[in-house]
Parts: sequence; C-alpha cells; structure tokens
Amino acid sequence: MSNSTPANPASVAKSISRPKDAAAAVSSVVEASNPVQGPNNIVAPTQMTGSQAIVRSLEELGVKDVFGLPGGAILPTYDPLMDSTKVNHILVRHEQGAGHAAQGYAMVSGEVGVCIATSGPGATNLVTALADANMDSVPMVAITGQVNSAFIGSDAFQEADIVGITMPITKHAFLVTNPEDIPRVMASAFYLAQTGRPGPVLVDITKDAQTAQMTFSWPPKVDLPGYRVVTRGHNKQLREAAKLIAGATRPVLYVGGGVIKADAHEELKAFAEFINAPVVTTLTARGAFPDSHPQHVGMPGMHGAVSAVTALQQSDLLITLGARFDDRVTGVLSTFAPNAKVIHADIDPAEISKNRVADVPIVGSLDEIIPQLFEACQTRFENEPQQDLSNWWSLLNRLRETYPIGYTETHDGLSAPQHVIGRIGELTGPEGVYVAGVGQHQMWAAQFVKYERPRSWLNSAGLGTMGYSVPAAMGAKVAQPDRVVWAIDGDGCFQMTNQELATCVINNIPIKVAVINNSSLGMVRQWQTLFYDARYSNTDLNTGHGTARVPDFVKLADAYGCVGLRCERDEDIDATIQKALEINDRPVVIDFVVSADSMVWPMVPAGVSNDQIQIARGMTPEWEEED
Repeated sequence: MSNSTPANPASVAKSISRPKDAAAAVSSVVEASNPVQGPNNIVAPTQMTGSQAIVRSLEELGVKDVFGLPGGAILPTYDPLMDSTKVNHILVRHEQGAGHAAQGYAMVSGEVGVCIATSGPGATNLVTALADANMDSVPMVAITGQVNSAFIGSDAFQEADIVGITMPITKHAFLVTNPEDIPRVMASAFYLAQTGRPGPVLVDITKDAQTAQMTFSWPPKVDLPGYRVVTRGHNKQLREAAKLIAGATRPVLYVGGGVIKADAHEELKAFAEFINAPVVTTLTARGAFPDSHPQHVGMPGMHGAVSAVTALQQSDLLITLGARFDDRVTGVLSTFAPNAKVIHADIDPAEISKNRVADVPIVGSLDEIIPQLFEACQTRFENEPQQDLSNWWSLLNRLRETYPIGYTETHDGLSAPQHVIGRIGELTGPEGVYVAGVGQHQMWAAQFVKYERPRSWLNSAGLGTMGYSVPAAMGAKVAQPDRVVWAIDGDGCFQMTNQELATCVINNIPIKVAVINNSSLGMVRQWQTLFYDARYSNTDLNTGHGTARVPDFVKLADAYGCVGLRCERDEDIDATIQKALEINDRPVVIDFVVSADSMVWPMVPAGVSNDQIQIARGMTPEWEEED
C-alpha cells in the first residue's frame, strides 16, 4: 500500500452555507463538496484487491476498532485485515455481539461503530443490532460479505438478500459488486451514518468484488443525490417559538436523545437556565441535563417520575428537542398534554408532526437550533417579558417532594434490586458508564443511578433488545478504556449474550457485570402479577434463591476466566461492589440475588392516559391537592 500525505483541509472540509440576507435566512444546509470522514489524507492511485481497498478505506476513514467474526464470503477481507497496524479487530463469539459492541462503541464515543460479518447467517445475525441502532439513532456501519455476484439469486450456499432484509431497518444499505466502487461506497456509508439523524448503514460486498483487482485512490468523490441535511433553524419559526415561550405559564423542555446525539447538552443547560423552564429527560436522554440540577424534574413515560409525567400532562407548552413522542412517553396519544402547544425541533423532518402535530416545527441540528432559540428568546423578552413561572414551579416542587422515586422494602428477606443498583451508582460515581439490558433492571438503572453527564447511560430503548448489555458494555469499554463500565443486566438478558465474556477476557476488556438475579423474566412477571392474576406462565428461570441455579453465574464467570462473586445479603452489597471496582485486570461478574416480588413504580399501565399513573399497586396521586 502506498504512503499517505495530509491534504489541505480547506480542500476537503465540509462547506456549510450561511444565510447572507433575510430572504436566504431560511436554513443552512450541509453541502459537502467532498464529505469524507477521517484525516483526509491523499492517496495516489494504487493497484490492490477489493479486500485491501476495504481495509485501506477503514484506515483512511480513521477507524481504530472493529468487531467481527469471519466466514467464507468475507474471508478475503480478513487476510489483509491481519496486516493492518491501524485497525484493531476484536473477534466476537456471535455476530449479534459484534453489532451491539459497535453500538456501545458509538454511543460513548460519538464516532461510527463498525462491525463485520460473513454472508447468510452471519449477516442475518446482525439484524437485531441493526434494528436496535436504527430505533435509537446510533451511527454504525456493518460490513458483510456476499456470495459471488454471478450466484446472487440462485440460493447459493450461505446466500441471503441482506440488503433487502435490512433496507427497512437501516439508514441505507449498499450492495457492491464492482471493486472500483468500494472506496466511494465506504466513504458514503460513514458519511450517511454520522450526519443528519445518525443511524446504521450496511455495506454488502460480493466475494468476487473482494478478490478482484482495482485502482485505489483517496479521497473518493462522494455524490449522494437528494441527501441534504438542514442544520440551522428557520428564522421565522424561531421567532414564533420565542413568542410561545414568552407567553407560556407552564412550559416544559421535553428533551430526547437527539440532544446527546448533537452534543448540545451545554447549549441546553444555558437555554434552560435562561428561560427557567422545568426539564424532563427521556430514557435515551438521561445525562443530557444533570439530574442534580434544580430544574430537572425527572424522566417521563410509562415508568417516569410523577413530577415529570405531570409536568408534561399539565403543561401549556412543550419545547420538544430531539424527542419523537413515542408511545412509552405519551401513553394514549390523544390524551397526552391535552392543553399544550408544541414546539418541535429535530434534525429529522420525518419525526416532526408524525405523532403529535407541531404548532411550530423547526428542522435542524440542535447544537445550532438551541443557541438560535436562546438568541430569539433574548430578543423577544426585551419587548415582551416572560410570564411569571412561580406558580408552575410551586406545583412541580410539591410533586417532587410528595412523590419522589422510591421503593418498598422486600418481605422475603432478599435484597431490593433498587437498592443494589443505587449503590452501584453511588460507589462508582457519575464518571462511570452504565449499560442496561431490557426489563425491570433497565428501568431501575434509569431511575436510581444519577446521571450528570451525557454518554454515561446506554440502553436498548426503542427496540428493547434482551442481550444488549454485555456486548454493548464491551464496545463502550473499548472506546473509553479509562472509564469504569458496568453492564447492569437481568438474569434473563445475561443468558442471551454472555458468551462475549470470552471476548472480554481474551482481549483484556475488564467490564463489570451486575446480574440483577430475581430468577425470572422480571418485567413479564410484573405484568403477569398485575394483569394476569399472578399466573406466572413461563417466566421462572431457576437461576436465583431457592432454585436449581441453572446456570450458576459464579461458576459460569469462573469458566470464562472472569472473577465471579455472589451477593445475597444487604450488608454485603457495598463490600462486593467495592471489590469489583478494585479489580481491573479482567471482567467481574456479580450475581446479586434479589427479590422476585420487587416491581417498577411509578407505572402507567398500557392503553390508558398518563393521568392514570400509579405510584404503587392501586395507588394514584391525589391530583386535587396540586391543582
């Protein structure tokens, strides 16, 4: 491979048009004359194989780590990958693990995560991770091998139309049959994954395209007709938004994960403090606004804080930033925030007015829109002072004091899972990274760990993927090796992907796994308790207290070369966590044996209005006291 020399940054940098007059001040659009990620080296034309071009493209794009598993159709690429001194390949034990690891890597770093798999079952094993990344807007590129182009459509051995399969669950999917297209497609895939609303992109490359000779040069010319990303908000809409904010007596900043994706948390904090509005952060936005901040009133949604749910329900203005009005937040949509006008700002125009009609739609990147909103409000408040919000804050403060997030002690002598998770957060601190699976432990991790910074909380929010936690924590630890990374998992989720502990041991990735072991599929069991007369059909996993303990998680950890610990008493919780925090040369797995009867509260039952939120079984807040 040829040597690389740095290009003139001005020749390859993204050009962002700025409005020059009032007529042009509608928006700014990313116009990339050469939208190539990475250090932007210039590589003179060089002969190589398509496989070498794949590896070289990864190097030129600045990729440092990839997660993958080889197989026949991708094998030509694994040969030159072995020679790369710039790209570190981590061999996973299952392709789904590679996909979730790429997600975890991307979510804590803000960079594009990369995974590699072979054709057929290797590629289809990535489908869950791709769907997960698509739902949660995670920048990720999946590279898959495909059978020879002459065999496509013939039901060849290990052939699957992975492009057709994944087109609905990716931002885009490419099929490459010509090796000359590899540099351009690779650069396009990374650009698509990272710009605008982030998301996963698939690049499927036939085996003959990998083995054929081609002429590699860099940077390639990327042309994506019709793909234009609006970054700056429309000035008229910003003025209308400021008008609504000035006149609102019960405004709420409804903050979604888009704020973290845009790295706009500092801008959010400044804006929130300026308008003095309460802030709610959704499940994907935990850490976008500090939990300790007096204006933070909690997480909204099905298992949200009473103060957050009520703030949305009783508001007269929702200032919606990078959120999508999903059903877990809104409950029955027709009853959600019935008296509120809506300002909705989002990078993705398809999200605006999709579920709730926006009175003021603003398309653009939040790192630009929020400062624009700040400026528009400053100008507006000079002529029209903001409404007095003291009554609004009085109501919300009473709700916070009266109905804080809490839990009841257990009656079976076993530990409360909420207490375990809370202590993990307290003893580790806000600089840690917390990665949850899906279910009760996910909600408790969102409720009882205090998040003070963005990219410290990872979970499968939109898709709800069991098995996400361990591989995603692995990817997060690779991206940020100096941080303590906890996988807070359930005994059900943990059994789906715990084979990646082998990957962690072999590659010196010392994550810490807290198995919240209630010996059941906890969230399903909770619903069976509440809605199916406690008929526990197929939710007992036999992993916990008084059961067969199949598997024994401590023995399993030992078999994988990890440190295995078990904690069954409240008085041992802190010491066990401290011991795990002191071990940094290998993964630690803690089997926290907890009560199966603990439930996630508050809760809005499915199919009802958020006004019917329950703080415990059969108990709803006394709204009359607050109105």
